[in-house]
Amino acid sequence: MTPFIQGFGMGGGLIVAIGAQNAFVLTQSVRRNHHLAVAALCIVCDMVMISLGVTGVGAMVASNPTLATIATWGGAAFLSWYGFNSFMSAIRGGSLEASGEAGKTLRHTLMLTLAVTLLNPHFYLDTIVLMGSISGQFPVPERYVFGMGAITASICWFISLSLGGQMLAPVFKREITWRILDGIVCLTMWGIAASLVRSALSA
Repeated sequence: MTPFIQGFGMGGGLIVAIGAQNAFVLTQSVRRNHHLAVAALCIVCDMVMISLGVTGVGAMVASNPTLATIATWGGAAFLSWYGFNSFMSAIRGGSLEASGEAGKTLRHTLMLTLAVTLLNPHFYLDTIVLMGSISGQFPVPERYVFGMGAITASICWFISLSLGGQMLAPVFKREITWRILDGIVCLTMWGIAASLVRSALSA
């Protein structure tokens, strides 16, 4: 279960960061504007890109010891930096404003969803490059379990935003909520980074 838990923790930590996609999904949920279709499309995008990362980048990293070493230390450095940013964000506090124009039709709404998701370069960095690189530390069966953990985190998060939008919107507007969430993300990212360093040193 360790690869699954690491994948779930890392995927969840990357997904829940305050951003345009989460604000958009929450907006559609609050307004009941094709919110289930929006959440489903976000999940499908994550599933496709994480799978590409795990099977493509992950396989390439696993087959090359030099790339594996670079990916391990690079991933640990990135996660440490990401955790530090979450730590600073927890200190500053923040909020998620459910604002923006909602699409009037299903097609319009789904096109906006794709734009918010696919036009963000961090989306590809997180799902394909980072998830794929770190999954390369696991042998083939566990590598796919790691990817499933990340996909499960995506499913849980977007379903929660979609189905609980009206209830969650006031909560996500409170500064303390994001302080707690950022603190959890920080500890998760640092914990995974530490496990990568331990695996590199023991190799």
